[in-house]
Order: sequence, then C-alpha cells, then structure tokens
Amino acid sequence: MRLTLYTDYAFRSLIYLETQKDRLVSIGEIARVYGISENHLVKVVHRLGRHGFIKTLRGRNGGLRLGKNSEDIYLGDIVRCTEDDLALVGCMRKDEEASGCILVGGCRLKQTLLKARFAFMNVLDEVTLADVTAPHERKVLMQAVQELSSKP
Repeated sequence: MRLTLYTDYAFRSLIYLETQKDRLVSIGEIARVYGISENHLVKVVHRLGRHGFIKTLRGRNGGLRLGKNSEDIYLGDIVRCTEDDLALVGCMRKDEEASGCILVGGCRLKQTLLKARFAFMNVLDEVTLADVTAPHERKVLMQAVQELSSKP
C-alpha cells in the first residue's frame, strides 16, 4: 500500500506542530522547515483543521496548533482523513464494475488484500502522534527552526 504525498504532508505537519506545541506556527514555517510546497500544504492543513486535528487561529497573531492532545491523535484516523481511496486494486472500489476484471464476485485475491489492508490500518490505529514524535524528531526539527531563525 502506498500513501499519497497528501498524507505524508499531513503526518509531517502534525509532527511539527507536536514539537512546537508551546507556540503558534504558520503554514509557511512548516513548508520552509520541510522544504515542501506551501500551496499544497494549505490544502492539507485545511482538511486537518476541518477534522479537528489542527486548530487554526486567524488574524495578525494567528497560526496553527494541534487541535487535540497528541496522545489522542491516531495515525489510522489521519490516514482515513487524508486518503480518498484506500482500495489496493480496482475491484476494491465502491463501484466494482469500474475495475473491468472478469473475476469480480468470486476472487480470493480481493479477500486477501482486504485482510492486508485491515492489518495495515489496525497497526496505524494503535499508534498515536505522541508515539511517533520521539526525541530524534524533536531534536532535528528544533535544529531546523534555529537555522531558519538565524537566516536573514
């Protein structure tokens, strides 16, 4: 299973916000730290905000922060929020006719892939944002923030 860049950016944004939870952060700052597209990140942050993962504060002193405790944000929930299609193959889509496969209806492969997706999501459902924001991530991101701050 391959997750989209959208989900990658969501994970990175949330990890960054977790490491900076004592202050508000801008989308531009997150984009600069990771070297990613600010325009794409705006869309990601908007969706995360709509689903309560991020709280956005507008205005001159506005910014972003986590919408809930990192211990309450499960990676599986983030994936479900950001991935529009978790189908591994065409026949797993809602509209099975779209796959064009003549085995639809009795194929054992589909059941095997459904089990694999279920196992994948079960692992993500057990892991929180706090679990994946270890000292290494904090150290690397704090160094990146200091480097950005020292640039003219």
